[in-house]
Amino acid sequence: MYVVGTPIGHLGELSARAVAALRAADLIACEDTRETSRLARHLGLRAPLIAVHEHNERAGAARLIAALAAGRRVALVSDAGTPAVSDPGARVVRAVQDAGYRVVPVSGPSAAIVALSASGLLDAQFRFVGFLPVKAAARRRALDSLRDHDCALVFYEAPHRIVECVADIAAVMQAERELVIARELTKLFEQIVRLPVAEAPAWLAADANRQRGEFVLLLAGAPQQDGLDAVAQRTLDVLLDELPPSRAVKVAQHITGAPRKLLYDYAMAHGVAATQQDDTE
Repeated sequence: MYVVGTPIGHLGELSARAVAALRAADLIACEDTRETSRLARHLGLRAPLIAVHEHNERAGAARLIAALAAGRRVALVSDAGTPAVSDPGARVVRAVQDAGYRVVPVSGPSAAIVALSASGLLDAQFRFVGFLPVKAAARRRALDSLRDHDCALVFYEAPHRIVECVADIAAVMQAERELVIARELTKLFEQIVRLPVAEAPAWLAADANRQRGEFVLLLAGAPQQDGLDAVAQRTLDVLLDELPPSRAVKVAQHITGAPRKLLYDYAMAHGVAATQQDDTE
């Protein structure tokens, strides 16, 4: 089975290998047959399309395995981008592999990578989060759990939730962090802007057109303070709420590997009084 990346916008993104794989397929599994039929018409594909999406992935996988058992060539695509990356497909891939058939990736566009490449963010690492929870309370909890990560964070968001999502990011995250709003990537109205988190809600509100399209949001990593990374700070903050200062510093050093002096100085800067025990442990 070939897992084929398809364009996120510009049809020129489709590689020659992807075209060959799709034209050679006897059966094409897709997220939405209406979306993929447009690509099929553009390429002159004749293979039948079957819908395999989040609601029928298990049954769809069984059908694809039966097709492979019959010697048919199968391709798996999503509406746009790479299947199984914040899109259906992972269960299909796993089931096909477990059935003993080879899964061949045919590389193609990924909105997350495309956005990162043009973001201007300088973080050495990133974490792909994908779509945040739909409900506001759950979304804020998810953001709060990510607040102190010192790597860039990558989110996807739909146009009808973009205003609420950006407002929650601005409410939860540090105001000085940079947020990149990338919309309609590789399409006619592509727009990529980088600005402080605190300014993002106003930028969106200034023009209704800025709220249209499919979005990738990229948030710069949490700022470091006192020489400690964000994870060490967060760990020590939690421990200081539950343990004596000396014990909190010692446990934080064991968990994070951060230097004891930096942990101690951080605790002192946050109003924790030194004790004789600190000097002897």
